[in-house]
Amino acid sequence: MIEKRGCSHETCNIRLASLRAFLAYLGSRDVSLLYLASGASQIKRKKVYRKKVQGISKDAVKSLLETPDTSTKTGRRDMALLVLMYGTATRIDEILSLKVGHLHLNAKKPCANVLGKGGKIRTMYLLPKAVAHLKRHLQEQHGKTPNPESYVFYSRNDGGKMSHAAIDKRLKKYAAIAHKTNPSVPLTLHAHQLRHAKASHWLEDGMNIVQISFLLGHEQLETTMIYLDITTEQEAKALATLEDENERQVTKKWKPLAEGLSGFCGVKPMQRK
Repeated sequence: MIEKRGCSHETCNIRLASLRAFLAYLGSRDVSLLYLASGASQIKRKKVYRKKVQGISKDAVKSLLETPDTSTKTGRRDMALLVLMYGTATRIDEILSLKVGHLHLNAKKPCANVLGKGGKIRTMYLLPKAVAHLKRHLQEQHGKTPNPESYVFYSRNDGGKMSHAAIDKRLKKYAAIAHKTNPSVPLTLHAHQLRHAKASHWLEDGMNIVQISFLLGHEQLETTMIYLDITTEQEAKALATLEDENERQVTKKWKPLAEGLSGFCGVKPMQRK
């Protein structure tokens, strides 16, 4: 695959995973074929180096959002999609999986309940601009009484989720148009770049890394640091905003006690022999 077809290591690993799953299925149907699945499991994956996501400036995002033709239904739908993608920095599959019932646009604090990786749900609060676009989109595309189980952004072919390929095609179309007036808009624009861009802009605006990590749906803070290419020094600076400087000077409650921390916790100190 690498030598003759020029496939990347990532592609080889994906193909290998598919083959392993298929051979495991065959083994479950015919015990005599289990040795094939066992042999495939011994094949090592190709080493993959993490690629850095190309950043997008706020000016480039602004140019992109000015591109959809809002005089048409399709343009208004795409505008709602772009505003939601950038405004919440959610993964593209999370947005495409959104159903009407997940949106709470008339609440005191409008929000969307997003189903993330591992089936974990997190609440993303929406700004007035996103709320306005979504309300208009729902009214036009779903009618006065939308079905709560309908996808917010659905395929016109079967009513199911829009495909990643369809979104990618729309993004590249708008990127090509915006690039003519603003060369900083990448022609190879993809959905993940908008997520990365918003996270970077949050950091630029002074939001601390812990909050960004939560909004991105990352389980580990280290993931956010790698994702945004954050240094340890930047992390320490951001974390410092969560802790009051005066509180850090307060004397530990167990320090004055002769028994120390064990006495403070009500645990008898160990007797050394």
